[in-house]
Amino acid sequence: MANRTDPAAKSVHGTNPQNLVEKILRSKIYQNSYWKEQCFGLTAETLVDKAMELDHFGGTYGGNRKATPFMCLMMKMLQIQPEKEIVVEFIKNEDYKYVRILGALYLRLVGKPTDVYQYLEPLYNDYRKLRRKLADGSFALSHVDELIDELLTTEYACDVALPRVPKRWTLEASGQLEPSRSALEDDFEEEEEKEEEDHMLAGLDSLALDKNHRRGRSSPRDRDRGAKKRDMYRQQRDRNYDRDYDYDRSRGKDRDRDRDRDRDYYRDRDRLREGRDHLRERDREYHRREREKERDRHWDRERCRSRSRSCSRSRDRRDRDHDTQSGYKKRHRSASPQNHKRMDKDALEGDHFGGRDEQKKKKIKKEKKEPAADGTDHPDPEIAEANRLRAALGLKPLKL
Repeated sequence: MANRTDPAAKSVHGTNPQNLVEKILRSKIYQNSYWKEQCFGLTAETLVDKAMELDHFGGTYGGNRKATPFMCLMMKMLQIQPEKEIVVEFIKNEDYKYVRILGALYLRLVGKPTDVYQYLEPLYNDYRKLRRKLADGSFALSHVDELIDELLTTEYACDVALPRVPKRWTLEASGQLEPSRSALEDDFEEEEEKEEEDHMLAGLDSLALDKNHRRGRSSPRDRDRGAKKRDMYRQQRDRNYDRDYDYDRSRGKDRDRDRDRDRDYYRDRDRLREGRDHLRERDREYHRREREKERDRHWDRERCRSRSRSCSRSRDRRDRDHDTQSGYKKRHRSASPQNHKRMDKDALEGDHFGGRDEQKKKKIKKEKKEPAADGTDHPDPEIAEANRLRAALGLKPLKL
C-alpha cells in the first residue's frame, strides 16, 4: 500500500509515473530504510522539509546498489504527483540548492519539452557547488549548471533513464519556443543603454562638437568593459553551439556503434548457422556410409549362407549318388556265376564253422546286455550325459 501511486495521479508519457524509474531501481528504493522511515505519509508540503535536509545527491551506491535519500524523495514526488506550481517553486528556490535540483529532475522526467527548456535553461547561471555521491560511495564535487547540462543533453542522470526531448531548434522552428537569450546578453544591453544615457546627459552640458568628440572617444576603461561583455556573450553562444554539436556527434557515434554491433551479430549468427549446417551434413553423410556398409555386410553374409547351403546340397547329392551306385553294383554282382560259387563256399564254411559263429554271437549279446560300469549307457539320455561328465571328472556315476 505504501508503494502504490496516488489514485488521483495522472499518467505520464502514457504510463504510471513510478514506471519512469526502472524496476530494479524501484525495488532498491522500496527496500531502503530511508524510504520506509522518512518518506512514509509525506505530502507535497511536508516533502519540502525533507528536501531542505539533503546535503548530497546521486543515484545508487555501494556493492548492493543502495539508493540515496535524493532518489527516495524523487520517487515520492512521482508517487504523490505534486502540482506544477509547487514544482516551479522548487526550481525557483534560490536558498536551498538541493531543493532546486530535485524539482529540476522531476520536471525533466514528467514535464513537456517546452516546459523543460523554459524552466531549466535559466539554471545555467547557477554556479553553486554540489556534492555528488558516486557508485563506490565516495563524494565528488559538481555544480548546478553541470547537472542541468546533463539533464538537457544526456539520456541518463542519477541512474535514471530520461525521456527523450526534441532539439531546441526544432521547437524554435515550429514556433513553440522563442530563440534563447543569454543572461550575459541582457547585461550587455543594459550596459549599452546606461552608456547611451550617460552620453546624452553629458551632451546637454556641452557643445555639440564636444559631445561628438566625447562620444567618439570613450574612455579606455569603458571600452574594455564593453569588450569583455561582448567576449563573454560570444563565449556563451559558442559553448551552447559546441554542446549541441558534441551531443549530435556522440549520438552519431552511438548509432554507428549500434549498427556495427548489429552487423557483427548477424554475421556471427550466419556463420554459426553455416557451421551447424556443415556438421548436420557431415553427420548425414556419415550415417549414409554406415548404412551402405551395413547393407554390404548383410549381402556378404547372405551370399556366404547361400554358398554354404549350395555346397551342402551338392555334397548330399554326391553322397546319394554314390550310395545309389554302390547298391546297384552289389545287386548286379550277386547275379554273376562267380558270385554263386562264392556264396556256396561261404555257405559250406558257415556249416563247418557254424558252432563257432553261434558262440561269437552269444558272447556279443552278453556283452551288450551287461551295462557299463560308468553308467554311460543308461537309457535316459540326460542321465547318460551326466555320467559321461562325471566319468571325465573322475567321479562315480549316478545310482538311479
